[in-house]
Amino acid sequence: MLEIKMPAMPATKTATVAKISVAVGDHVSEGQELFSLETKKGARPVKAAANGVISELKVSEGEEVAVGQVLALMEEEASKPEVKQTTEPMVSEVKMPAMPGTKTATVAKISVTVGDRVSEGQELFSLETKKGARPVKAATDGVISELKVSEGDEAAVGQVLALLQENAPEQATPAEEKPTQKNTVEKHTELLILGGGTGGYVAAIAAAKQGKKVTLVEQDRLGGTCLNRGCIPTKTLIASATLCSKLREADVFGIELEGTFHPQMERIIERKNQVVDRLVGGIGYLMDKNSIEVIEGTAGFVDNKTVRVESDAIYLYQFDDCIIATGSVTSNPPLPNMDLPQVMDSTAALNCTELPQSVTVIGSGVIGMEFAFLYRNLGAQVTVIVSRDRPLPMIDRDLSEAILEIARDMGIRMEMNSRVSGFLEDVNGQIITTFTRDGKEHFSVSDKALLAVGRRPNLEGLGLENTDVKLNEKGKGIAVDDHMRTSVEHIYAVGDVNNLIQLAHAASHQGMIAVDNILGKDHAFHKSEVPSVIFTHPEIATVGIGEDEAKSKGIAYKVGRFHYTGNGKALTMNETEGFVKLLKDENNVIIGGAVIGADASTLIASIGLAIANKLTDADIEKTIFAHPTTAEVIHEASLDLSLGAFHE
Repeated sequence: MLEIKMPAMPATKTATVAKISVAVGDHVSEGQELFSLETKKGARPVKAAANGVISELKVSEGEEVAVGQVLALMEEEASKPEVKQTTEPMVSEVKMPAMPGTKTATVAKISVTVGDRVSEGQELFSLETKKGARPVKAATDGVISELKVSEGDEAAVGQVLALLQENAPEQATPAEEKPTQKNTVEKHTELLILGGGTGGYVAAIAAAKQGKKVTLVEQDRLGGTCLNRGCIPTKTLIASATLCSKLREADVFGIELEGTFHPQMERIIERKNQVVDRLVGGIGYLMDKNSIEVIEGTAGFVDNKTVRVESDAIYLYQFDDCIIATGSVTSNPPLPNMDLPQVMDSTAALNCTELPQSVTVIGSGVIGMEFAFLYRNLGAQVTVIVSRDRPLPMIDRDLSEAILEIARDMGIRMEMNSRVSGFLEDVNGQIITTFTRDGKEHFSVSDKALLAVGRRPNLEGLGLENTDVKLNEKGKGIAVDDHMRTSVEHIYAVGDVNNLIQLAHAASHQGMIAVDNILGKDHAFHKSEVPSVIFTHPEIATVGIGEDEAKSKGIAYKVGRFHYTGNGKALTMNETEGFVKLLKDENNVIIGGAVIGADASTLIASIGLAIANKLTDADIEKTIFAHPTTAEVIHEASLDLSLGAFHE
């Protein structure tokens, strides 16, 4: 096996892979150009040193490589065999063209589908602008290989609308190779659950344990977004990043590290995958253990009592009750050049095996701030583009202002009151994020840009138009009552798809509520009892009514506070940043609480327990908290509601 490496070049140690001229399986001849590398002094070719066959490509176009790095593996051979000359299909992008007086438009009509053969000049899309409809036509003959937008989407100038495969051969399918038609099977189940995420699979277990015959349909992997692309993988990466941060503090604890340490992103991602795979396998085991029928496929309603499931066969499921738990999908605003390879969403970031030296994060919500601290703790330079005057606007101002100060102290650059306008690529392959503030244009140059703006309910393909299920007032989620019941008596919706609150544990709780009500038990959902955790560094956790909400609603309250600087355990851990606060009403009942500091994600459960059981500050005062623990901050805050905190 012959390694093809980046050769030494005068006055340069790195280069960008501008073009790859071969693919795996290609026969190449000695002296044939395989790669074109872009250096500061122009393009430089990398040629084959012998005849052979490409067995593996180690890099991609746009990737930065170093001298001596392996670019490909090649199996040597005596001579290059005769190969029939064929015209390889090329993929071109169909983009929204520039239009006078407008930067965005709505996709009014899509005239093609994937697999359609189109001719040069054929209309593919109709875009609705302020000046009327504008067509987007094919620039060449080819076959539509992928559609990137849907009707009703807003598109920006330069955004990719579709991929077109040029020079695609005519597909003449021999009679014996025609796809066989799937059998249609009619089945019945007592409870049909659509979606195997935290809402769906927990509901399935709850129902099965109480005697229900349950069928669960999942089109991807069990565990949903939380387990595969959200909570678990993110927190696994955060665990590595937090350890990295702790190692930098080793001397504070009297420990000297010999030499330096470096995060190995490939191994960090590998560990993340192992954790995810183990948990996914665990859910599969629980499905078998509880005799839950799991079907891998896509589902859509035929009517109020029937769902069509496409899997190895076409199943028409008649159900007594149904729970919709299809979750949510990423929802990023259309921005010019957001399809550049240096621009990532959270899913791509979770699989990025190279640690960027610098990252620009677009969005200062939960996802954006968690990734900002994650990358900073791993050693990257981080800039966050914040659209308002503070990050995390959904929490109380004192909390968001505290984390803003902590972020700046850590070296995270926070660009406040700024709006991202698009992306550009510089000559060195870095990404330029353009944004405006106070009417002026600014730029952030980094190795990567992370779009972390938000998510929307996953309603696509559900066939709700075939039912009497209604959406909420804004049309952004399925409307439900506090029992998780939709406008159809026997159909329920839980988790992100109802858009009440986008949290995995809320989805699980709602799934259990839906099952209880299906079984005739009166169980209502109370949003004020749902805790929320943001895994920044330090963590932030809230539950119940916050100060900002209490003020806006005219709720009379008193607040008790205590800072971590007065907590012995926090001092031993060298984590004295942050505070806890408790809110009580006129009857001394705890109605809300928040923690920013060490162990916040764990401590919030105690405050949630107090709110759910309508405990008073006196009840908390009477509770004995172990010493030394970070939990004592809660006891001190309850004391501050009456006598005053003892240790502050």
